Amino acid sequence: MKSLKKSVLVLAISSLSFAAQAELKPLEETHMGNITGQAGVTIELETKVNIGEFLYTDEGSLSIKDISIGGTNRTDMFAEFTNPGIRSLLFGESSELIDNIKVEIDIADDGDALINVFPLVAAPIDFSVKTGEWTLQGHTDSTMLANNFAMDGVVTELKIRVDTATDKMNVQTLFAIDDLDVDVDFLALGIRDLRLTGADFDPDNPLITRLGAKVDMDIYNGSRANGDSALAVDLKTFEADMSIGQILVGGTSIGSVALDNLSVRNTAMRIYGH
Repeated sequence: MKSLKKSVLVLAISSLSFAAQAELKPLEETHMGNITGQAGVTIELETKVNIGEFLYTDEGSLSIKDISIGGTNRTDMFAEFTNPGIRSLLFGESSELIDNIKVEIDIADDGDALINVFPLVAAPIDFSVKTGEWTLQGHTDSTMLANNFAMDGVVTELKIRVDTATDKMNVQTLFAIDDLDVDVDFLALGIRDLRLTGADFDPDNPLITRLGAKVDMDIYNGSRANGDSALAVDLKTFEADMSIGQILVGGTSIGSVALDNLSVRNTAMRIYGH
């Protein structure tokens, strides 16, 4: 990965050298005015988050304990990428941090806010989410909903646009899950080795550009059935392939499941209090 960064640096220096030899022309004041304020802001980020307990309280409470969000610290994800050179480039480095992140923030001429999240170098952004017990708690009783949630995956693209013409926030992302495990205790159900990839991803001919499942959604202030305000979430596109290696019922495997070319479109959800 370090050699890749050096290669990028060499390429950048070479480009500057070429530009220095090109014909130089003075910029008119109108051109200078167009350049002003076009640069935007770039943020390079690495982080790890630990939360002892998340507690949502209504009359009763929902508790999620021991939340950890960071890097996968794995180099064996998506084993179908067998070419050693490509594998080293894409998954050769990982840590307990979510890193290799570049966030670009711009304000367009029409006032739209543009937030783009990309890898710093040519490798996916790996992430890991783990939790302990998910519990419903009442004044007299409690039920453990889930436990041992663990998900490892990657993000290859995330674009957010706040549109001033429509007052909507559009979110587009490409992400993949290499492994998801969870125990749903109150149903005696267990999920093992859930994987999610792009609908066009071919394990026999793996391409990083097709690895991620596609999501395109709008989030905004919408109207519910009676006309009052609600948080509106319109899922315009969700396209993926999904497989579950094992489904456990009562601790015993009852088999596996695969969904090919899963497509969800034109789905509208309204969220509000009652």
